Amino acid sequence: MQISDAQLVNDCRRGDEAAWETLVRRYQKLIYAIPRRAGLSDDQSAEVFQEVFTTFFSKLNDIEDPDRLHAWLVTTARRKTWRAISKEKSWQQFNSDGDEDDDVFDEVANIADESVLPDEALVQLEERHRIRTAVADLDDRCRHLIELLFYRTTQPAYTEIAQSLAIPEGSIGPTRARCLQKMLRLLGKT
Repeated sequence: MQISDAQLVNDCRRGDEAAWETLVRRYQKLIYAIPRRAGLSDDQSAEVFQEVFTTFFSKLNDIEDPDRLHAWLVTTARRKTWRAISKEKSWQQFNSDGDEDDDVFDEVANIADESVLPDEALVQLEERHRIRTAVADLDDRCRHLIELLFYRTTQPAYTEIAQSLAIPEGSIGPTRARCLQKMLRLLGKT
């Protein structure tokens, strides 16, 4: 069973390093994806990621509702992303002296859209994060089956799946159904 965010925050407040590592692992892909989807580079996204968790660490005792940590982290990541974009735009304007050649203008025209993430994209990122977390919380057999069926670019043959799980081929369908039911329960949809 997954430890709640509130429990992890309380453990972090007591100085539990394992709780800190668990929180970072739980949210690292989601937090990193927010600046990446907004068009920031890998380095800029890593910087936003570090700033989010530095802010979290400095405000650890000020967080009033640890159950809403997910929303707090996403909001903080969006704000840090917006600041990074604003800072980049200011820097570009400051360094502009009006003598750029056409190549520079072409480069600027090809820069990724730096607008703040649309809400729909953020909802998709959050949903992917919830699904990854639910898959991680499944027992080994279900997690392995889900990964074989849904996380591979090409789905392996049922004979290969059956051998990998050490079950008869005819059991794959019912096992998949039970595993998906477990995932739905973990996602709170049943």
